[in-house]
Amino acid sequence: MNKIFGFLTLMFAGLSSQAVAQTEALGIAHDKQLGFQEAASTFAYKVHDFHTMLLWVITLITLLVLGLIIWIAFRYNDKANPVPATFTHNKFWERLWTIIPVLILVVIAIPSFRLMYYEGKTPEPDITIKATGYQWYWGYEYPNEEISFLSYMIPEKEIDKDAGQVRLLSVDNALVVPVDSTVQILTTAGDVLHAFAIPAFSIKKDAVPGRLNETWFKATKIGTFYGQCSEICGTGHAYMPIEIKVVSQEDYNAWVLTAKEKFSALNDNEAPIKIASSNPFHW
Repeated sequence: MNKIFGFLTLMFAGLSSQAVAQTEALGIAHDKQLGFQEAASTFAYKVHDFHTMLLWVITLITLLVLGLIIWIAFRYNDKANPVPATFTHNKFWERLWTIIPVLILVVIAIPSFRLMYYEGKTPEPDITIKATGYQWYWGYEYPNEEISFLSYMIPEKEIDKDAGQVRLLSVDNALVVPVDSTVQILTTAGDVLHAFAIPAFSIKKDAVPGRLNETWFKATKIGTFYGQCSEICGTGHAYMPIEIKVVSQEDYNAWVLTAKEKFSALNDNEAPIKIASSNPFHW
């Protein structure tokens, strides 16, 4: 019975880390993938667990309703029941099918509210990053490190597969964060609506002109993770990916020193976003 339960969980939810671990890359969709990308943040694990619980609730309800429909179709068809009943109400069953759905909703609501509270309350951040969406690229700022740069998608003809670059997802300047650190993301936009989304971290936050929205994640695995703008923002919407490299704390410290040299400090009179990208790719 346990083997059947485990098989169904893997088949329906696709959340087994063992199954996903067989793939080579993290934070990216794979051929024949079933379910979510492998969870790679503390929040994503909670989201996946909640999804699995909901999936079982929905599956049991669906099977129950299907069973009732089949039973009624055979038990109360014209041949099996030529003289239909004349009653119109049954207080016991009416109360039961009112109380049971309420209890099911309560069971769903409690972990749902707990999850919303966990996601909405940002812990004390180790790193703060401002992500600004533009048509059609991203601008990133590390205010505490005085690092700012633009991030453009690498054109398909320039993709280097030997270097692990991925078509439509790899960028010239990726975000770099240390593993097991709380990263606060402040999102906004410089023109139209955009959205900052990383499936492996289970985060998605709208980037709205004139507003500063907040989300956070704590990556639990070293690797490269991808996302995309998830708010239709014009003809180049499909070409403004997000690439995040999660590294060790030592590698992150080394990257900060390199990035400060690569992306020169701004003058006081310049807007942070005006630091040019090393790849002037525009749509």
